[in-house]
Amino acid sequence: MRRRDFIKGIVGSAAAWPLAARAQQSTMPEVGLVSGRLLDTSARPGAAFTKGLSEAGYVEDKNVMVGYHWVGGQYDRLPSLMADLVRRRVAVIATIGDPPTLAAKAATATIPIAFGISEDPVRHGVVASLAHPGGNATGINFLTSEVVAKRLGLLHELAPKAVRIAVLINPANAPSAEATLREVPEAARAIGLQIQILKASTSREIEAAFATTEHDRADALFVQPDGFFNARRVQFVTLAMRYRVPTAYPAREFVEVGGLMSYGTDLLDMYRQVGVYTGRILKGANPAEMPVVQSTKFEFVINAQTARALELEVPNSVQLLADEVIE
Repeated sequence: MRRRDFIKGIVGSAAAWPLAARAQQSTMPEVGLVSGRLLDTSARPGAAFTKGLSEAGYVEDKNVMVGYHWVGGQYDRLPSLMADLVRRRVAVIATIGDPPTLAAKAATATIPIAFGISEDPVRHGVVASLAHPGGNATGINFLTSEVVAKRLGLLHELAPKAVRIAVLINPANAPSAEATLREVPEAARAIGLQIQILKASTSREIEAAFATTEHDRADALFVQPDGFFNARRVQFVTLAMRYRVPTAYPAREFVEVGGLMSYGTDLLDMYRQVGVYTGRILKGANPAEMPVVQSTKFEFVINAQTARALELEVPNSVQLLADEVIE
């Protein structure tokens, strides 16, 4: 991990570039990358983004500067952060996640925006259409809501006795929460499951939600995609084991720290694609004429050790579906 990335990830800062560095590199375009997630111990997302930039001909600190801003689900910071990027007149604002994308779109109608957004960008007024965005924003739609039924079905296959499913949403991330509430009930009815909605926007509320799963005898838990939840993934996994509740997560990072399973878009590939679009815009491409790309790479990850600890047998048919089984 680059030292600068690590420091910015820890403080979640929109710190100004050192004056000497800015003087030396003043001729380089500057990109502001804003992610709803937290950069804690992994440099992989930032590396995937710069890989995409390099595929488009831009190498960080050689012909482009990149400022990294990892808000870790602290969405109330976004308006001031976006205002700062607009004031500094960055060449492109690259956004990962729905709240950062909507905040960037609200902050500027002129600075190009290369986004990675999980929900429909047309529905949320970010673009006019997928084929013809028509404004200053374009990017990748990583189709989180479209994989809800698949993830719920895989959870049911791993925990076939689970009938009552608790669904945890973060109201602070309204686009993702609303999509989860829209998609989960229909998917649950299709396979005969009952659902209970729980809400959490703080660490204490996450703990309270898990306590509720025990009190209300929920058989399993389904977690909304969210930057704050991702930043609290160790807490999630610890509580899931304490309360012995099989939990389905939206991203592999949860499974890597001991979560049972995840199914969703390959997020590193999405970061790379946003990097490619950012580079194309830097070269002069017009966002209004760049079609929004929809993700085609998804991954299903299982933690076999966690399954054993929860006394769940992973059928061979499910193991064969998995992109990775972590032992």
